[in-house]
Amino acid sequence: QVQLVESGGGLVQAGGSLRLSCAASGSIFRVNAMGWYRQAPGKQRELVALMSSSGDTNYADSMKDRFTISRDNAKNTVYLQMNSLKPEDTANYYCAAGYRGATAWHIDYFGQGTQVTVSS
Repeated sequence: QVQLVESGGGLVQAGGSLRLSCAASGSIFRVNAMGWYRQAPGKQRELVALMSSSGDTNYADSMKDRFTISRDNAKNTVYLQMNSLKPEDTANYYCAAGYRGATAWHIDYFGQGTQVTVSS
């Protein structure tokens, strides 16, 4: 099993920034990709960004101009820098981990989530 613990969520005004962190522990050898999904009330969970241990990234088109994913492989930690936040970015943000295959990303683990609320 892989355990994921998120931090860094909170309340921010529109136009502001937040940085989320997620630390992985446990059977780290099972994963080579980490990243973020989000789920707003009444909506399905959606991809935000993923990053492999080799640096490949997969961003949601609607967020790649404002959000930046990075990771510290030595610390088994992934980060999400969110800039120019909008009220529609309000959601529960989930850390995700899985495997970057030759043609697809496979997510096997999710954290408990951290709430991000953007006020107008």
